[in-house]
Amino acid sequence: MTSAALYEIETSDGDDGTLHPAEHLWTPGGDAGDSGFLAQRGLHVAGIGAPNDDGLYPAAFLLLGHQPWADVIEASAAYMARVHGWRNIHLYPGDDPSEFIPRIPRAVLTWGVFLRHPHPRYGCGCEWDDTWRMIWAPATEPGAVPVTAMRHPAALAIAAGLPNPDEGAPASWAA
Repeated sequence: MTSAALYEIETSDGDDGTLHPAEHLWTPGGDAGDSGFLAQRGLHVAGIGAPNDDGLYPAAFLLLGHQPWADVIEASAAYMARVHGWRNIHLYPGDDPSEFIPRIPRAVLTWGVFLRHPHPRYGCGCEWDDTWRMIWAPATEPGAVPVTAMRHPAALAIAAGLPNPDEGAPASWAA
């Protein structure tokens, strides 16, 4: 019995017409810092997505492993401070400070599959070289790793695209 995969590794045609993987599964580890994750008190955090077309600020934060909500908030604030020089995660830099954002969104504990571009054996030299993308996945999906994610407080819930445990997503709320 076979089942449909939740993600698909992109492929490209070689000069001889042979199909080659353009991406490969990537398990973040010691190279997480070289891949856009910042270390914050032993945690690895990255900003993902963007609330606007220019992609300047994150719509959500992603931490490797299952982390408590308070640690996610602290790491997210540190990410905004180090990457964007901003000490407040309630607003995006340049937003109207009189805009009221009542509380920080809850973090979710879930799983993701990381795909790295390009495949090490089939480098393509394109603009996406040495970048990764993450796809939400059930814990049972091959290559899935535990992650904790929280949307940026100023981002719309749909902009972040995080799994919602209340809607049956394979996730739970962080403690």
